[in-house]
Amino acid sequence: MAHNDPLAQFNLGFMFDNGFGAPQDDREAVKWYHKSAEQGYSMAQFKLGGMYEKGQGAPQNYKEAAKWYRKAAEQGLPDAQNNLGLMYKNGLTGPRDFKEAAKWYRLAAEQGYSVAQSNLGFMYDNGLGVAQNHIEALKWYRLAAEQGYSVAQFNLGVMYENGQGTRQDFNEALKWYGKAAEQGLPDAQNNLGLMYKNGQGTRQDFNEALKWYGKAAEQGLPDAQNNLGLMYENGLGTPQDSDEALKWYRLAAEQGYSVAQFNLGVMYENGQGTRQDFNEALKWY
Repeated sequence: MAHNDPLAQFNLGFMFDNGFGAPQDDREAVKWYHKSAEQGYSMAQFKLGGMYEKGQGAPQNYKEAAKWYRKAAEQGLPDAQNNLGLMYKNGLTGPRDFKEAAKWYRLAAEQGYSVAQSNLGFMYDNGLGVAQNHIEALKWYRLAAEQGYSVAQFNLGVMYENGQGTRQDFNEALKWYGKAAEQGLPDAQNNLGLMYKNGQGTRQDFNEALKWYGKAAEQGLPDAQNNLGLMYENGLGTPQDSDEALKWYRLAAEQGYSVAQFNLGVMYENGQGTRQDFNEALKWY
């Protein structure tokens, strides 16, 4: 390695970071990223920021993370610009600053960075740091969605389903939910299930609804767990099964999902899938 060569230092840090050619070692990774970052190498600055943010190889320190993200961001690195935006949005180094968050998201988004495009869309969608503008939100979500970013695909589906920034279009909503659902995003899987259950953008298909609710429910999404419980309780897309309904209602109820808590109370009150138990019913109501 050339003496104090920042690229070589970064590469060595990367090897330790990922356990390539040496045992994985966060402390050694931080050491070499630091040497490279101090010489102004932007990728090392970005990686060092991530190590401080996560507390890997060094004590967790959001101010240090933001410091190194900023150094890389000011050199135009979109990953760092996006992460610095997140720090401002979430108030990790001080009071939340949505204007600063939007500023850094935009710089990254304009370079085509899909995560930042989605994040900027969210800011326009909700009027955070910028004037609320659903047309702008749709624009940025679409740019990210077309690059395959699942969160943006889901949000784009929501926009089409609700007719925000565009005319309501269930076919488009179904299309984008489907793309995100296939990538494993539980919110999209749940919404896709709802579209199939209600026959929106497609023919009504309880089997498909059950399938997608099941995928999201198994990932712990309480909305989907409750929806899956309803399918079992009512025998939609599956034989009626009170035991399964009770199981899924309980999983959602224990996460504080109020609709499932009510449904679970009804099951106990009526003795469905369990012995009748008014005390348990009262507890969940």
